[in-house]
Amino acid sequence: LKALLRRAAAEEKLDNLEDALRDYKEALKLDPTNAVARRKVPELQPIVDQRMEKLKEETLGKLKDLGNSILGNFGLSLDNFQMDQQPGGGYNISFKQ
Repeated sequence: LKALLRRAAAEEKLDNLEDALRDYKEALKLDPTNAVARRKVPELQPIVDQRMEKLKEETLGKLKDLGNSILGNFGLSLDNFQMDQQPGGGYNISFKQ
């Protein structure tokens, strides 16, 4: 437990918050009453979530740029396609001009 908390603190100082959060959560599994882990998990979770959301948006933007560069050779763009989510969890993709 001590090693996990030390590693989590080191990861946090190195700004590896995802790894730090994982270690703090593991420490909570081993000792649910640990005050440091109980304080750090709610503190780090929103920051990690925000970073993941930002990374997801950047990745989707890059993928859209790549798709537009390929479709541009055919006079098309990803803006020509519309995705509608189906109730079952799938997607319906339709072409619009």
